[in-house]
Amino acid sequence: MSTQDAAHPAPGSLMGAEIAAQPQVLAGQLDRQLRAIRVVAERVRDADPRFVLLAARGTSDHAALYAKYLLETELGLPCGLASMSTLTAYGTTPRLADTLWVAVSQSGGSPDLAESTRVAAANGALTLAVTNAPDSKVAAAAHLQVDIDAGPELSVAATKTYTAQLQALWLLIDAWRGGDGRQARQVPAAIQQVLDESVALVATRYRFADRVLTVGRGFSYPTAREGALKLMETSYVAAQAFSGADLLHGPVAMVDVHHPVIVCAPNGVGAELLRPVLNRLGEVGAEVCLLGPSSLADDFGITTRLGDPVVDEQLSPLVQVVPFQALAREMALARGFDPDHPRGLRKVTETR
Repeated sequence: MSTQDAAHPAPGSLMGAEIAAQPQVLAGQLDRQLRAIRVVAERVRDADPRFVLLAARGTSDHAALYAKYLLETELGLPCGLASMSTLTAYGTTPRLADTLWVAVSQSGGSPDLAESTRVAAANGALTLAVTNAPDSKVAAAAHLQVDIDAGPELSVAATKTYTAQLQALWLLIDAWRGGDGRQARQVPAAIQQVLDESVALVATRYRFADRVLTVGRGFSYPTAREGALKLMETSYVAAQAFSGADLLHGPVAMVDVHHPVIVCAPNGVGAELLRPVLNRLGEVGAEVCLLGPSSLADDFGITTRLGDPVVDEQLSPLVQVVPFQALAREMALARGFDPDHPRGLRKVTETR
C-alpha cells in the first residue's frame, strides 16, 4: 500500500475491519477480563440492590436495554432506563438507596453521564461504569468499573465496542447469578459464521429504499433498535425500530410493499412472539427480510434473508447485530457514501 493509500483508506475499510475483528475482540475479553468482571459481580451481589437504573446514550442505550432484559428475566430485579437530564439539567435529588446505577458508555467521555453518575453516588446508589476507557470521566465517577477491552475504535459508527459491551454485561449478570461464563465461549465462532455470509444481495435490493422498519421482540428488540441506528447514521435512510407488539398497535398502518421491514427473530420465545407480527405483515403484503431461524422463514414464505445465527436466545443479540452492521456498511457504499465518516457525527457527543 502506498503512503497516500495508507493516509486515505478506501471508504468503509475502517468499519469493515472493526466488524471483522469482533470474534477476536470478544475472545480476548473473555481471556483478559472475565476474572475482573467476576470480582465486580461479587461486589454487586454483596450489596444486594433491589432496583437497577441503567444510564446511556445512543448505541450504548441499546446495550443498556439488553441488560434490562437480562436483569429482569434472570434476576427478577426491576430495572429502568435513567432520565439523566432530571439530574443534570433539572437538578433533582433522587432517593437511590438500594439502587445499582449502571453507566454504559463506549468512550466514557460523556459529561452528562459522568455528572449523573456522580449525583447518583452522592444520593445513595452503588455506581458501576461499563466502558472502553478505564481512565475516562465516567469510569472515575463510579464506585466500580468494567473494562470492555475492545481496543481503539477508528470507525465513527460503533461496531466492536457494541458487541463488547453486550458480552461484558452478559458476563457481569451471569456471574451475579452464579454462572461461570461458559456459554459465552460459543459467541466468537457464531459471529465468524455470520461474517462468512454475504449481505450484498440484500444491500443491493434495498439500496434505493427511503424508509426501512426494523422489528424485534424480547432479546431481539435492542438489536432492531441498533440496526435502525446503524442504517440511519451510515446510509442516511429513515429507519424506525419497533417492538413487534408496538408495531401491531398502530404503526403497522404505514407498512406497504414498497418499504422493507427487517424482522429480527431470536431462537426461542422471541421468535414465537413474532409469529403474529409476521402473519400481519404477510396480510398487508409487506416486503419482509428475516434475520432469524430458517424454520420461521419457511413457515411464512420469506425468501429475503440476513442469515440464521444459531445461538442461545440470551446471547443472540451479540451475534444477530453483526449482519445488521454489515448491511449498514454495504448499503452506505452502494448509495455512494463513506460509512467510516458519517456526516455530522462525532465519537463523543456532549449533552445535558
